Amino acid sequence: MKQIPNIFTLLNLFFGCLAIIVILQTGIVLVSTEAGGQMLNMPEKIFMAALFIGLAGVVDFLDGFVARLFDAQSAMGKELDSLADVVSFGVAPGMIIYQFLRLSVARGEDGLDASIVWLLPALLLPCAAAWRLAKFNVDDTQRYSFRGVPTPAVGILVASFPLIFWHTVTPGIIDLFLNKWIWYGIVALLSYLMISDIPIMAMKFKDYTVKNNLPKLVLAGLSVLFIIVFKWAAVPLIFITYILLSLLLKIK
Repeated sequence: MKQIPNIFTLLNLFFGCLAIIVILQTGIVLVSTEAGGQMLNMPEKIFMAALFIGLAGVVDFLDGFVARLFDAQSAMGKELDSLADVVSFGVAPGMIIYQFLRLSVARGEDGLDASIVWLLPALLLPCAAAWRLAKFNVDDTQRYSFRGVPTPAVGILVASFPLIFWHTVTPGIIDLFLNKWIWYGIVALLSYLMISDIPIMAMKFKDYTVKNNLPKLVLAGLSVLFIIVFKWAAVPLIFITYILLSLLLKIK
């Protein structure tokens, strides 16, 4: 029974590895158009990466719940959880950004022959995730609040980008997703948020009173509303709301 939470953690890692596999199998291709020209396309298999990262997020939440249920929390479980998280919510999202950067760079003149240097900033995200998780492991005060944005939140945010991209028909939004400078800004911002000391609330309940859990309940209510109205585009809005609530309510 003591190993059941670790099995959930390994499932997190398993889904993260599956996400990386489908991301790297998804390549940029040239597609002939009816007008006789060519356009760049990324096969939709990358949708599966969002699914696998989402599943990793579910089991990542459950492993802590199961550990408390069976009173099986351990130092090994904590280390194993961080090792799984760096793959599922660091490396896999970094590879999603890598593919979007490939697509963005390939749109330019001689883009398919562009230097890999333009793509390397995507690797900063998994590096920041590893740093954030290592800092978390040596800090015993981060139980009901975090110092820096938790890696799973960043990973799920990035996992939503392919879904938003392929479900939008708005030219302006498509152009944003195909702008390498936007991606460099996203990498820089998310990396900073992870390694910073910004106080961020944890989604753990101290008790069952409304007063002590009001920020979490507000976030849950707004999340449902955003999902109903904005569908996949709700994920970035939920992420931003999560940060703002943590800052405005001075989570400790």
